[in-house]
Amino acid sequence: MARENRDELTRSMIEFRDTFERGILSFNQLQREKFAALEEKHRLMVANTEKRLEEIRITVDEKLQKTLNERIGQSFRLVTDQLENVQKGLGEMQTLAQDVGGLKRVISNVKTRGIIGEIQLSMLLEQILAPEQYEANVKTRKGSDALVEFAVKLPGKDNMLDYVYLPIDAKFPKDIYEQLLDAYDSSDPATIESAGKLLEVTIKKMAKDISDKYMDPPFTTDFGIMFLPFEGMYAEVVRRSSLLDELQRTYKVVVTGPTTLAAILNSLQMGFRTLAIQKHSGEVWHILGAVKKEFEKMGGMLEKAQRNLHTASG
Repeated sequence: MARENRDELTRSMIEFRDTFERGILSFNQLQREKFAALEEKHRLMVANTEKRLEEIRITVDEKLQKTLNERIGQSFRLVTDQLENVQKGLGEMQTLAQDVGGLKRVISNVKTRGIIGEIQLSMLLEQILAPEQYEANVKTRKGSDALVEFAVKLPGKDNMLDYVYLPIDAKFPKDIYEQLLDAYDSSDPATIESAGKLLEVTIKKMAKDISDKYMDPPFTTDFGIMFLPFEGMYAEVVRRSSLLDELQRTYKVVVTGPTTLAAILNSLQMGFRTLAIQKHSGEVWHILGAVKKEFEKMGGMLEKAQRNLHTASG
């Protein structure tokens, strides 16, 4: 009986072992299948993710490339336009440089420099004075053939029909003035002082030339005007007060620039208007005197008519 029980227990154990092994094998197979399916899903998911990422990358690359091309195109167009403008500006600057060079060559000529000052002086006179108030290329000194560029006709004291000349001569010491400007650029005190003295000597010679050639009182005023056509040059001369005093005291010459001469001419124009008013007021006074005489005659005629009426009435 015990033997049977042992055999039965042995068979049961064997069956349990077989069943357990089959369960384990089945479980392992199921796990392998599930892991295989999970791995396949994971592989598919990774593949899909990579595919999607690749599509996104391609899309982003296309958009970036398009945007980059557009931006680069715009930048190149902008750079091209700027280069065209720069090239155009360089062409204009080259033309301007040629014009300036031509102007410099023109101004370098001494005769041409005198013409430039004369033209500017002529324009000022034309703008402010009437044609009959000044003359061009006038012999203002008796016994001399020197012609002053312009002379303003000022009324005389004794008779308004007479006049005296105010000589005005344009001077343009360009080379001397440029030497002084170069000396200022060099910042060398000795060079500046030397160039300044040279300018003073030149201006004095020009003032002496005006005094000796064109001034002849009482046929002219006892002073003349030196016209400097550029304000910078005029300011440089005015800055030297001792030079101005010597020009006025020794040579009786007044130095002016464009603005100063315009103010002087305007003052002279006001003087001309005042003299014209005085002249016409004298004419009006004569007319009023004649009218007064006529009224006196008319009064006598009225008195005579009144006496005749009284006699007729009597």
